[in-house]
Amino acid sequence: MSLYHEGSRELQDRFDSRRIADRLEEVNVASTFSDFQRELIDSAPMFWLATADADGFPDVSYKGGMPGFVRVVGDSELAFPNYDGNGMYKSLGNVLLNPRVGLLFIRFEGGQRRVRVQGHASLHHDDALMAEWEGAQLVVRVRAERIFLNCPRYLHHLELREYSSYAPRAGHTPPVPDWKRRPEYRDHLPARDLATLGAEHPTGEDDA
Repeated sequence: MSLYHEGSRELQDRFDSRRIADRLEEVNVASTFSDFQRELIDSAPMFWLATADADGFPDVSYKGGMPGFVRVVGDSELAFPNYDGNGMYKSLGNVLLNPRVGLLFIRFEGGQRRVRVQGHASLHHDDALMAEWEGAQLVVRVRAERIFLNCPRYLHHLELREYSSYAPRAGHTPPVPDWKRRPEYRDHLPARDLATLGAEHPTGEDDA
């Protein structure tokens, strides 16, 4: 299946880019990960996940963690954990109805690069990888169908100053996010969060 559709072709013809677009697809698009792409993904502390619901309405979310929280696990497969979030499950809810996903990995320093992955995602509640990711609620596996690099010319030069204290990792207990303490949300939290907040204030004190 071609990377392009009628909309892409219309604009390529308008701006005389059909030839280079075809060449880029021929040279850059693959269904298996290269060594460079594997290294970039395995060391990524973040990526962006694009999904769409059953009606095709798109959504995109940021996923962050410690390096190694997303990894290539096969020639054409990658996996990552789902961590505690706001409970909306917008992205993974979309996956249950429409498994087609897009992932964008960006390296902002040490030689800026971008890798895009398109494929089909599936959710696994008893995956063996859960034992390797502290704080994982489930594991998302993505079977890649298109993997390709993008020109990095417009990437800004950014420097990672520190990893988020909320990112799960072995031997570390992430703090409770402030929004969970707010009175408009607190009474509606899952039982596990209420238990955590109650353990912080066993006498009934509340800092919300």
